[in-house]
Amino acid sequence: PPRILTLEEPVLHMDHCIAFAVHGNPAPTLHWLHNGQVLRETEIIRMEFYQQGEVSEGCLLFNKPTHYNNGNYTIVATNQLGSANQTIKGHFLEKPFPAVSGLFSFQMQYTHEFLCVDSKAFSFQVSIAVGLAAFACVLLVVLFIMINKYGRRSKFGMKG
Repeated sequence: PPRILTLEEPVLHMDHCIAFAVHGNPAPTLHWLHNGQVLRETEIIRMEFYQQGEVSEGCLLFNKPTHYNNGNYTIVATNQLGSANQTIKGHFLEKPFPAVSGLFSFQMQYTHEFLCVDSKAFSFQVSIAVGLAAFACVLLVVLFIMINKYGRRSKFGMKG
């Protein structure tokens, strides 16, 4: 009957890999369960293995897994003489938005107050910048008018 020799926690190589080795003669058929449900292979999750004598070695590969892929993974090996299974916990990513708890809601409130203060400071800085730009424009217009008004007269009666 089949025997599961090794089943390792997920490791990141090119893809995440749950490595396994199964012994059996005749060669067992392999399939996986995720949290007790049959795991179907997709573009994201696939199994690759090779048979060397009575031992099948390989990986259950994950291409960019998310928190949805966290859970218990069970390998099931079956042949005419029996079956064997073994389970391992796979943890890839944390949930992006954990449930709201007291500390989390405090952090959100604090962050909101901080952002409000920053937005007030930002609007003040913008108004200062607009004021300075307006002052510079007025100054340039006044200089242009003065140059046009007084710059046309030749000094000391000389012609240019």
